[in-house]
Amino acid sequence: MPVSETKVNPRTLVLVAISFAIVAVLGVVLFVLALPSLNESGKVQLPASSLSFAAGPAKDRAAAIDSGGPLLFSDVAGGERDIYLQHQGTDPLAGWVAFDARFPGTARACTLQWNREQKRFDDPCTPGRTIPADGTGLASYPVTIDDKEQVVIDLSVDKRRSTGTPPGTTPGTTPAR
Repeated sequence: MPVSETKVNPRTLVLVAISFAIVAVLGVVLFVLALPSLNESGKVQLPASSLSFAAGPAKDRAAAIDSGGPLLFSDVAGGERDIYLQHQGTDPLAGWVAFDARFPGTARACTLQWNREQKRFDDPCTPGRTIPADGTGLASYPVTIDDKEQVVIDLSVDKRRSTGTPPGTTPGTTPAR
């Protein structure tokens, strides 16, 4: 038995195509408008677990710092949180500090530079301004050694703390720039 040919009304095809296009456009518009409200601030937030940074094996990092000076870790994501990792003492499982690599509000060109002879950091943008080897005067971050003897830096903003008053300044004042 032959199959009879079904005729589709061209008007029906146009209506289906237009309906499909309208639904697709509304879906895209809704997604774009709803995306910022998925987060109260409208900004992407990293999960808390991603705010810890494993800097490597403690013994290897301590040896590298002992021979070449503190390690600079650049913030490749936003450029706002470049940090130095410093180790002091002879025990590779103790004596760790991590702190901002420059003063707040200064450009990347003002990243502190390690002065090997004086065992301190020099500010390239303010002649004569120095920071001790432990980063006193800059915001610091908690450093721990995990059960695998890896150096772990907690970059959570709520864990950041001030390491004191920078040399040559008075508490409550802003250092000269």
